[in-house]
Amino acid sequence: MIKKGLFLALSVALFSSCVSKKIYSDLEKKYNDLKDEKSLVDSENADLSQQKNQLELDKNALQTELERLKAEYTKLDSECNSVKNNLKNLQGAYAALEKDSNASIQANSEKNRELLAQLEAKEKALQAEQERLEKLKQDLQKRSDRINELESLIAANENNLKALRDKLSKALYSFEGKGLTVEQRDGKVYVSMENKLLFASGSWVVGAEGKSAVVEVGKILAENPDISVLIEGHTDNVPYNGQGQVQDNWDLSTKRATSIVRILKENKDINPLSLTAAGRSEYAPVAPNETSEGKSKNRRIEIILTPKLDEISKMLNDI
Repeated sequence: MIKKGLFLALSVALFSSCVSKKIYSDLEKKYNDLKDEKSLVDSENADLSQQKNQLELDKNALQTELERLKAEYTKLDSECNSVKNNLKNLQGAYAALEKDSNASIQANSEKNRELLAQLEAKEKALQAEQERLEKLKQDLQKRSDRINELESLIAANENNLKALRDKLSKALYSFEGKGLTVEQRDGKVYVSMENKLLFASGSWVVGAEGKSAVVEVGKILAENPDISVLIEGHTDNVPYNGQGQVQDNWDLSTKRATSIVRILKENKDINPLSLTAAGRSEYAPVAPNETSEGKSKNRRIEIILTPKLDEISKMLNDI
């Protein structure tokens, strides 16, 4: 980088001696504008990475809350059984007091009144316990219903993801064996396309066959407007040595991701607000970079489809 800076400074010095001050100023302004643009891209990449991490944290928090509710359900069920046992004991005591009362009336009226008072107190306690039990049962049923509804919603979400994955696999069947895979993991669907299907070496222009694959993905996305779409560009660890608009692998991976977004935007049924482009450079490999095969797998575009969890989050807040 230092050598490049010295070379640039020397070039500018030599060049400025041969050209007008206006041309030199224009070149210097372009150089500063490019630096500002790179800083902006770096900032956007950091924001996107932070958003991804937050989504993962949100998902983990939802799973933890579900486990907590299940444990609370078990605790309430245990309390319900305990109240039932207390009720049974009270009913036994009531029967015993009633029997003793009937026997004592003949012998001692004062003792009989005392027993009746005890019986009345037991009846009140029994009534209060029955009311508490009924309320507990109602609360328990409400929570149970909400948990069942939440579990059904989560299961439906998983089934919808599976159906989405199956649709994508069917639509992209003709591209199998050409560096394209579709899989479901961690509550998301991943469509991975190796660069050999999409781009020429060092280029961010999508070829005809690659564009056909992206268009097929776009048709499925248009049918699922509630899906958030993250397009990630990835490279191997070989430094970019091309010329022109691209400076390094970060820049190249971002431009490739943006090229995919532009193709998807051609489908007017896709909401642009659901699309996000991100460059990951060489820092998220799926294979070792020590072999040509590994490098080929790492040079890829990943289209990551994530369902919106707003309804599940609202339900957890309502429980």
